[in-house]
Amino acid sequence: MTTAAGIGTVRIWLMAARPRTLPAAVAPVLVGTALAGYANVFHPLRFAAALIGALLIQVGTNLSNDYSDARRGADAEDRLGPVRVTAGGLVPPRQVLIATYVTFGLAVLAGVYLIVVAGWVLLVIGAASILAGAAYTGGPRPYGYEGLGEVFVFLFFGLVAVAGSYFVQVRSLEWEAFALAVPVGLLAAAILVVNNVRDIDSDRRAGKRTLAVRVGRARSRTLYAVTVGLPFVIVALIWLLSGRFSAWLLLTWLTVPLAVRLVQTVDRHTDGPSLNRALAGTGQLQLGFCLLLSAGLLLSG
Repeated sequence: MTTAAGIGTVRIWLMAARPRTLPAAVAPVLVGTALAGYANVFHPLRFAAALIGALLIQVGTNLSNDYSDARRGADAEDRLGPVRVTAGGLVPPRQVLIATYVTFGLAVLAGVYLIVVAGWVLLVIGAASILAGAAYTGGPRPYGYEGLGEVFVFLFFGLVAVAGSYFVQVRSLEWEAFALAVPVGLLAAAILVVNNVRDIDSDRRAGKRTLAVRVGRARSRTLYAVTVGLPFVIVALIWLLSGRFSAWLLLTWLTVPLAVRLVQTVDRHTDGPSLNRALAGTGQLQLGFCLLLSAGLLLSG
């Protein structure tokens, strides 16, 4: 078991926050805000509050996951991923739980401003997002243990986050917000898919029935390829069928080489270091894809 000796406090809490997962929180806010910018609407303070709230919810979810997985015995010493601070004995469980509450509490403060400027709909979105984050591995029936993690990630880091970020700016919803949320949500789900492919053996032993455990490694690899590849097709279809946007949306295709390399890595490797790099790379892919998608939206305006 890793000890806290020799590891700085800041580094330990960064490990708990899992910075590699944070692009999944940033990316949908960028796309939703860029779509509003396409309509010549941009409120900087609302964007900042939405971004800060999204990051805090993601960090709070990671802390809750760290605490809950340790309690359920899912983070054993044989897992291939990075050390978890609770299971690794780096931070007492109570401190991780308190940090979870504090982080979600700060997210609520960011949400209060958004509720004031954009209406009660943001209260529903914020409350549902925090509840989904806490219930991933916490509570009596954590959905992450029932193979539903990817579905919830697609919904909350795709549809809810993109449409919510757009709504914050314009206080209305258009079909384009939901259409553009689909590729964003698929790439967010891909992050969880590769995470669960990496942990498939340790999760199976711990009784954590993720989607990867339920369908097996081969089908999970196929699912990863679909969640990484389909976003490029969807963006092209939005451009061709919407009649609103220009070919600038196809800037996203500049990330195709990275996507191909990641699919090959996940398909050919089972070792922890390779899949950890693929996990980080999938986060980078999502962020790069969404930055280019956002740029394409703004250039289409």
